Amino acid sequence: MPITANDTKRKSWLEVPENSDFPIQNIPFGVFLTKENVVTVGTRIGDYAIDLGALQQLNYFAGIDLTDDMFMQDTLNDFISDGKKTWRLVRNRIADIFDETNPQLRDSTKDRDIVIFKIDDVEMQLPVLIGDYTDFYSSKEHATNVGKMFRDPENALLPNWLHIPVGYHGRSSTIVPSGIPVHRPMGQTLPAGEKYPVFGPSRLVDFELETAFITTDVNIMGENIPTYEAEDYIFGMVLLNDWSARDIQKWEYVPLGPFLAKNFATSISPWIVTMDALEPFRTKGPKQDPSPLPYLQTKGKKAFDIHLEVSIKPEDAEETVVSKSNFKYLYWSMSQQLAHHTSNGCRVNSGDMMGSGTISGPTPDSFGSMLELTWGGKNPLKLNDGSERKFIEDNDTVIIRGFCENAEVRLGFGEVASQLLPPFIRP
Repeated sequence: MPITANDTKRKSWLEVPENSDFPIQNIPFGVFLTKENVVTVGTRIGDYAIDLGALQQLNYFAGIDLTDDMFMQDTLNDFISDGKKTWRLVRNRIADIFDETNPQLRDSTKDRDIVIFKIDDVEMQLPVLIGDYTDFYSSKEHATNVGKMFRDPENALLPNWLHIPVGYHGRSSTIVPSGIPVHRPMGQTLPAGEKYPVFGPSRLVDFELETAFITTDVNIMGENIPTYEAEDYIFGMVLLNDWSARDIQKWEYVPLGPFLAKNFATSISPWIVTMDALEPFRTKGPKQDPSPLPYLQTKGKKAFDIHLEVSIKPEDAEETVVSKSNFKYLYWSMSQQLAHHTSNGCRVNSGDMMGSGTISGPTPDSFGSMLELTWGGKNPLKLNDGSERKFIEDNDTVIIRGFCENAEVRLGFGEVASQLLPPFIRP
């Protein structure tokens, strides 16, 4: 089935600002709350949120086999469970409905008033009920930088890193959408030169520039999925800030890895950009040497050219761009990550989320965390307001943006923006 929604010649009868992340060729999926406190599944074109539940009730999806309440829910899980054929049919139909040549909805004032909202008049929600969250560690540059800082610089990568997509299971209960503030975590740390730990606020709160992919139902327990099928089970992608408390992490991560230093908060962008929308931006990833084991080998272009940037905005001050990176730098692809995740028979369900791991590029201005950008705090960053940052300070807002662009079309993810608040301390 062709992806007609990607037609670069198509224009919408809805106004789309120049360089918008949401042209008619994007058609992402999300969940929002209307002024009337109605939660609905929706999409976005330009600066308009579109109520897909209302569209379905008005019979605009006639001919597509959908359950009656498919879009009248507070998550996308059921829609995602329906699989790739349904996703494509619905996305193609939405593109047709909002095509400038189609008068059906365009010329119906009554229907438009029910279906279309200004984006500022809705409140974005977490788009899926995330049952399980896995965070990978797939940037060679990031892993090398961290290895140089904390281990032998001559042997920065651990022996398994070039053979296996390293990952760990995170916690889904503290994943929040853009706009929800995050409190500085409390925890155990070991002060320099001391033998015994102390408990208190983390002093080294960091962001991690990541993306994540959302899966449909992938397998049954015991079944593994090959790399060449993996993308069929990936619904789409979001931007992700995996907040980290570096001082807590340093004390607790041996021998089992990240725990409280990571699970206090993970922020994601609210619109899921589908793999179909990203199809025109495929590219090759880094050369893998040594060659992976057969079950991890892939053919063709498995990376995507997604421009990423991070800004820090102090309270009542302008933002400063501190990092510019690209998703294509990741050493291990999403196909390899998902194939490896299921290689032991682990079950993966609709709405599960897989984080890419910090995405660092080859140059210092493309590093994906403050840990790397300031090299552990040794080289503070100067912001536009004259202040300096070694790590994230209270009331700073971290903003991650991402977009794809070629000669014919530009589309993006919007942003994930979250403010770091002081610790939550009971009176």
